[in-house]
Amino acid sequence: MVGLSSNHLALALAVVVIAGMVRGFAGFGLSAIVMASLVPIIPPVELIPTCFILEGIAGLFTLRGGMKDADMKVVWGFVIGSFIGTPIGLYAITTVDADTSRLIALLIVLGLTLAQLGKFRPSFLATNPGLYGSGVVSGIAGGLASVGGMVVALYVLASDREPKVIRASLVMFLFIGMFTSLVFLLLYNVMTVQALWRGAIFTPFVLVGVGLGTLLFRPSLVPFYKRTCLLLLVLLCLVGLSRLLLS
Repeated sequence: MVGLSSNHLALALAVVVIAGMVRGFAGFGLSAIVMASLVPIIPPVELIPTCFILEGIAGLFTLRGGMKDADMKVVWGFVIGSFIGTPIGLYAITTVDADTSRLIALLIVLGLTLAQLGKFRPSFLATNPGLYGSGVVSGIAGGLASVGGMVVALYVLASDREPKVIRASLVMFLFIGMFTSLVFLLLYNVMTVQALWRGAIFTPFVLVGVGLGTLLFRPSLVPFYKRTCLLLLVLLCLVGLSRLLLS
């Protein structure tokens, strides 16, 4: 049903729990962890719909806090921009071979992670064109590697908002964007029966992770926890790239 060996399935379930913890704590990073960890064994075009399902489940779980604390002007700017960018990313990822798509996905995740580690905060992000432009880039990154949330994270982190506002805005964007992304996943025939089975089997495990991450959330821990997660992503990407280039 899921097209994975027993060992690969066990690895995927462990990754999903860890990714859920990151999402529950930081408000983003679920798809990035899943993509960086599993892309060596599952092509991005198959991981994207699975990540979509898991993000939707996690979004429902964390929605209440997002509705209360989110900056909705930022959220809607990203939703509109992402609606434009998502079909561009999906078209690109569905027209290249599996190995090339793996390389593209890992490079995108690595680049966005290094940008956050380097505290990349260009001033133009504080403008309206910066907001909508970042939304378009987020949609393209989401279509290519299901990591649009990391682009949004760069924007909100550059704005020096409170940690709870950052987390809530990311939660709301990922939840609302789920509905627009579904349209394009269906149009490009990316949402398959196998992806639905994987999503159904992974759901209890991602909920466990999100629950643990939500319980652990403390604003005072954000700087330490965020850096640890980003360093983990860099390591995962480098391992994935080395395996891909040496195979």
